[in-house]
Amino acid sequence: MSRIETTFSALKAQNRKALIPFVTAGFPFANITPDLMHGMVEGGADVIELGVPFSDPSADGPVIQKAGDRALALGIGLVQIIAMVKKFREGNNTTPVVLMGYANPIERYDQKHGEGRFVSDASAAGVDGVLVVDYPPEECEAFATELRAHNMDLIFLLAPTSTDERMQQVAQVASGYVYYVSLKGVTGAGTLDVGQVEAMLPRIRTHVSVPVGVGFGIRDAETAKAISKTADAVVIGSKIIQLIENEPHEKVIAVATSFLRTIRKALDA
Repeated sequence: MSRIETTFSALKAQNRKALIPFVTAGFPFANITPDLMHGMVEGGADVIELGVPFSDPSADGPVIQKAGDRALALGIGLVQIIAMVKKFREGNNTTPVVLMGYANPIERYDQKHGEGRFVSDASAAGVDGVLVVDYPPEECEAFATELRAHNMDLIFLLAPTSTDERMQQVAQVASGYVYYVSLKGVTGAGTLDVGQVEAMLPRIRTHVSVPVGVGFGIRDAETAKAISKTADAVVIGSKIIQLIENEPHEKVIAVATSFLRTIRKALDA
């Protein structure tokens, strides 16, 4: 079992839901990410999603785009992010880490370092899963197989517009969990419709056997708690980015940790 599978299995046994915070790697300071990851675990994170900054994102709203631009200006790429995960693993060997981003940086990494090196290097550093926004399921069966051979999971997005056929395609290659985008639009956009999510998740589960996380639009404890009644996991990103973007270095971790504690308390209530 991968670390992701182990984590969700343990949470299910405890009748608890997973809290999955997202933060852009190298944001808001180039050297803060490993310590920030430890702070998020202290705040109650069960899985951590690390955003891989990319110059031309298609799913990220203005908040995460701005964070990515800032990280890119600080020289953050996959080489640095893999090193960050390795550093985090020096003090934590249990919390799953998922890299979330786009195809271009991964394919460029292999061009520069050798075919298959992204998977082998990420695995060696302690990465547990990869979510590539612009990899359609029908085109990455080989990539999924390669990841699983390294005990890593390939995670996919599903959306309100996903058809039953698309869900079946995702189910054939997805592992770890699937990430349901709770609204039509980019990260941080719009107001989440809890009723729509509650109606959609049973439909997803008729096709997908892995846990279902919900994100895009969850910004507070009340909404997180409402979503957790039907979802297996709650994903929060843009709100965390907003909370820490203007904080001085010495306050970033405390602010993020404190916010996540409020979400964890609501999920466990």
